[in-house]
Amino acid sequence: MQYHRHRAEHWVVVRGRAKVTKGKESFTLEVDQSTYVSKEETHSLENAGDEPLEVIEVQSGGYLGEDDIVRLEDRYGRSSTDSPG
Repeated sequence: MQYHRHRAEHWVVVRGRAKVTKGKESFTLEVDQSTYVSKEETHSLENAGDEPLEVIEVQSGGYLGEDDIVRLEDRYGRSSTDSPG
């Protein structure tokens, strides 16, 4: 689970099935479905099927650097990074 201070994201599923969590809401997206993640909205994405998941992510906002990620939960042991400014 993470959020971004400076950017929003639009995710489009192009292969597989995606389990999306935004805030307290969870749902599944199929091929050709999409969702918008607002700036500062908590979110996570995971593969909800047996085949590989492919998602196109379009980022928008005043700052698009990877150091804008604030991680709240991370099963892979990555630490949270503070965004600039």
